[in-house]
Amino acid sequence: MAEPLEVTVNLTNEKVQFAGVSSSNPDSPITFDYMPPIGDGQGYTGLELLLMSFTGCIATTVLYLLRRMGKNIAGFKVNAKGIRAEQPPLRLEKVFFGFTLNSKDTGDADIERAIQLAEESFCPVWQMAKNNVEIVTGYRIVAS
Repeated sequence: MAEPLEVTVNLTNEKVQFAGVSSSNPDSPITFDYMPPIGDGQGYTGLELLLMSFTGCIATTVLYLLRRMGKNIAGFKVNAKGIRAEQPPLRLEKVFFGFTLNSKDTGDADIERAIQLAEESFCPVWQMAKNNVEIVTGYRIVAS
């Protein structure tokens, strides 16, 4: 059985600001908060952290797959934009991912295949989100 993931969040002020750490990174806290008047707005919101997590997962997965295909990647960036639902409950309704990669030997078919594999089986956050959120991807390859 795989080791469980463990995180701890501790209240750090008189409102709703927390510092969160994981058991694997106890010395790297992440501050999260909410906008005034509920919080002070001095940290990431839960939806921002969720979007950051999803973006990090898809970036890691796609880059790993491209490298496994033998592609030389000189630069790699993923921009994400989450659209919140207009009706309660507060949630992400749609997420856009824009990949930009610098590579002289990666073509459209390569990046499309890596994104497809990330969606179908390799990105666990995508697996959790795909039946609840519309996910749109795009990419730009810059020959370096």
